[in-house]
Amino acid sequence: MKFLRFTPVLLLFAVVLSSCSSVRVASDYDREANFTKYGTYAFFKPGIDKAEISDLDKKRILRAIETEMQKKGFTKSENPDLLVSIFTKTNENINIYQNNYPFWGYGWGWNPWYWGSGFNTVSSTSEGTLYIDLIDSEGKELVWQGMGTAALAREVNKKQERINEIVAKIMEKYPPGLEK
Repeated sequence: MKFLRFTPVLLLFAVVLSSCSSVRVASDYDREANFTKYGTYAFFKPGIDKAEISDLDKKRILRAIETEMQKKGFTKSENPDLLVSIFTKTNENINIYQNNYPFWGYGWGWNPWYWGSGFNTVSSTSEGTLYIDLIDSEGKELVWQGMGTAALAREVNKKQERINEIVAKIMEKYPPGLEK
């Protein structure tokens, strides 16, 4: 019977843990673009400079993008086929969980010795959205955009790992039509 009292707390804990590790991704692309002609890339500095994140996080993101572009067979070039730009958004999510179940007493239902409304748990998470734009360098038109939203790592030693995971998930959507 005691296990039933703690079941809502355990379920809540499991949901919070699983939500922290997931990355929600989406992509869009120009249906007229010929993605087979792209083989080289460079970073689009004016676009990257506009991203409102720290220079350290920019470096982490660009390193992760370089890794994923190399995995896809792209090479960095002074005369690229594609320009890579990024855009970011950050939200702070405040979650309040109210549990009205007593931890002691006779179990479910009315308890004459229990007064109060249970307990509340407050947590906050920073959630970031990263947009990766691939721009045709010849026509200066956006041909592909990937977007990933996920909880951000707060610890410095886990930031690069988390950013790598987010960028890898986004780049799984490129080129269009070959998603896993």
